[in-house]
Amino acid sequence: MESKKEIAVEKFKKGYNCCQAVACTYCEELGIPERDMFRLAEGFGSGIGGLKDTCGAVMGMFLTISLANSAGEMDRPLATKMDTYRKFRDAAEKFQQENRSIYCRDLKNVDGPQPLVCCTKCVEDAAALTEEYLAEILDR
Repeated sequence: MESKKEIAVEKFKKGYNCCQAVACTYCEELGIPERDMFRLAEGFGSGIGGLKDTCGAVMGMFLTISLANSAGEMDRPLATKMDTYRKFRDAAEKFQQENRSIYCRDLKNVDGPQPLVCCTKCVEDAAALTEEYLAEILDR
């Protein structure tokens, strides 16, 4: 059986952007149709719409963590918000420890001769971290 990070990399190689590749890997566990997640994540690849800002794979991780962690209580919007923010910061720190940055422009080394980290590795690392966080969230 393939690991989640292998599935995410397959999706990326198939043409999904980095955000879609990560986020769409976890749709079944989260009860969201993959087509909906695919559409939602479309603009977040390549550092948010090609802006080279936050890495799309990291954005896919964030979308997935948010969907899993949110209480979804619109009449109590603060119910889980701060916990979700904490999980984002923790996940971003772990991704940054592994890859030196969470920003596409740094990872692709826009001003340098070669990429610091390839996109496939970012997808793989973000998917692995997502799986770690989902195990924590969904097991409570």
